Amino acid sequence: MSEEKKAKPAGVWPAVKPFVNGGASGMLATCVIQPVDMIKVRIQLGQGSAVQVTKNMIQSEGISAFYKGLSAGLLRQATYTTARLGTFRILTNKAVAANDGKPLPLYQKAICGLTAGAIGACVGSPADLALIRMQADATLPAAQRRHYKNAFHALYRIVTDEGILALWKGAGPTVVRAMALNMGMLASYDQSVEFCRDSLGMGEAATVVGASAVSGFFASACSLPFDYVKTQIQKMQPDADGRYPYTGSLDCTMKTLKSGGPLKFYTGFPVYFVRIAPHVMLTWIFLNQIQKLEKSAGL
Repeated sequence: MSEEKKAKPAGVWPAVKPFVNGGASGMLATCVIQPVDMIKVRIQLGQGSAVQVTKNMIQSEGISAFYKGLSAGLLRQATYTTARLGTFRILTNKAVAANDGKPLPLYQKAICGLTAGAIGACVGSPADLALIRMQADATLPAAQRRHYKNAFHALYRIVTDEGILALWKGAGPTVVRAMALNMGMLASYDQSVEFCRDSLGMGEAATVVGASAVSGFFASACSLPFDYVKTQIQKMQPDADGRYPYTGSLDCTMKTLKSGGPLKFYTGFPVYFVRIAPHVMLTWIFLNQIQKLEKSAGL
């Protein structure tokens, strides 16, 4: 009887716990990274260097400008990161159980990461669109600004003006990129934790920080080629005859590979790494702290 009782699930909490923990860690990381992300968006929109953008934002809009779009960023983490980290942990737990409790080989972790990334991107795409719209709104001419009040107002305006399906504009490339990023991020973190803890005998804090750094690197390395192709497609202009340089993502990939080789896809890797890795590292560190608090509280 005692064994049967142990086998019974302990309510809803064990099932939702990976999702709650994942979303909370992502939201905390976003609160820290948001100012950096805001500066990054302004740089991409052609407003100058990081120093120039920072100086102009403080002078013209004040400190609060660095947190414009925070509600959309938090909503994105509450959807995207909740779904991807929760799904990944559920999938890996089931895979470990099917593997008689033995650690999973790297390829199985990678498959779980790919699946979790796809699900998370589909769920989080509307919030991602709202975040981009809110961050870019202040850079538009005054007559074209939409003056979004918060993420939910942005979503409402998009649905009202463009239709419900507009919430998933550009979702295809976003899903592919998310699959690559999460394959690198999630699989490498679990693999690194096992290596640091079991092979190197590192303590908990060193293991989490070391594995987080490795995870940030592989998240960047796996996703940059897809991000590079997406950027080339988004910024291409027609020539004098009205022809575009690429007919699509596959054509862009093949032409880039032919002209510049595989390393061409890693143009700007240091800058991209600085953009991606800190959020990845903070997410894992916050997740570890949340799990420790839950353990001490008996949850």
